[in-house]
Amino acid sequence: AEHQHARYNPLRDDWVLVSAHRVKRPWQGQLEKPPPEDVPRWDPNNPLCPGATRANGKVNPQYEGTFVFPNDFPALQPDAPEPGDSGHPLFRAAAARGVCKVMCFHPWSDLTLPLMSLAEIRAVIDAWAELAAELGASYPWVQIFENKGAMMGCSNPHPHCQVWASSFLPNEARLEDRTQRQHLSQHGVPMLLEYAEQEACRKERLVVENTDWLVVVPYWATWPYQTLLLPRRHICRLQDLHEGERDSLASIMQRLLIKYDNLFEVSFPYSMGWHGEWGGWGIPATSHLCPFPGPHAVAAFLTGAPTGPYLEEDCGHWQLHAHYYPPLLRSATVRKFMVGYEMLAQAQRDLTPEQAAERLRSLPEVHYKQRAK
Repeated sequence: AEHQHARYNPLRDDWVLVSAHRVKRPWQGQLEKPPPEDVPRWDPNNPLCPGATRANGKVNPQYEGTFVFPNDFPALQPDAPEPGDSGHPLFRAAAARGVCKVMCFHPWSDLTLPLMSLAEIRAVIDAWAELAAELGASYPWVQIFENKGAMMGCSNPHPHCQVWASSFLPNEARLEDRTQRQHLSQHGVPMLLEYAEQEACRKERLVVENTDWLVVVPYWATWPYQTLLLPRRHICRLQDLHEGERDSLASIMQRLLIKYDNLFEVSFPYSMGWHGEWGGWGIPATSHLCPFPGPHAVAAFLTGAPTGPYLEEDCGHWQLHAHYYPPLLRSATVRKFMVGYEMLAQAQRDLTPEQAAERLRSLPEVHYKQRAK
């Protein structure tokens, strides 16, 4: 806790420098603005509100639960052309196709997930699973992610997330696929299943847990209060969760996010996302849908090009999990910057994961806004 050291991240095959004493240094740097507390419940000029008009002229329905629609400014489109040949291996390009969707969690703009009911959070989980299954039938990778707060680049305070489905396996997915595949080959057990069992026994980095799930500050965490949400049994995809696991997932998400908000008594910013086994269908490694070297190419080399739905053993090395990456370090106004050494050498953190977990674990599970009432 007092001396700098490096920790290995087996999921990314890299290292993080832990320098816990640096959190004590004086701070005269940038101070962030706390998120606004006066967000109107409904605003006709907010394009995510029920009945509002979006940038493309379409009018949202008067939705009362979750609402999914195509992103009006998508990063991926299904009909993108093939890039031309540059004529040199140092200037490679590949086709990138897909679809981007937006999912509103709730019709009220002044609510966030920790302030929603368990039934409302469960509806979000069901919508996630439905979208993952629907888009996974056509695309190899479906990325569900939420950027919460202006500090994390969120352009609208209305509670929502994004879902991008791509014709290729993105960098982080390819990296996690390789490391999890190698771990299963070498140790005979999925990496994150074994890791969850170890953390459940050690408890020093445990934040919250229930029968089906646990949340830890990972041993190799980079961001100050980064957490990893893990199931206790082997699960490849969101849509594989049974009814009880979806209910307990809603509960543990609410508990974690209440603790986040209670840490500095502010609507806690973060970026989060789900990682699970890629789309529910197989494609040949030579297909235009797989332009980047990835697990499909590996599968083709090892077992022949997969066709039709994947068999269960094809994702045996994967374990469903969610990453939470919050930037706040010392207070609601002081964040962790990933610059300098982090950009040019390797990641570095200013307190130990054990210290972060202990602080989160000790926080109450009643939201500070509800305690005030």
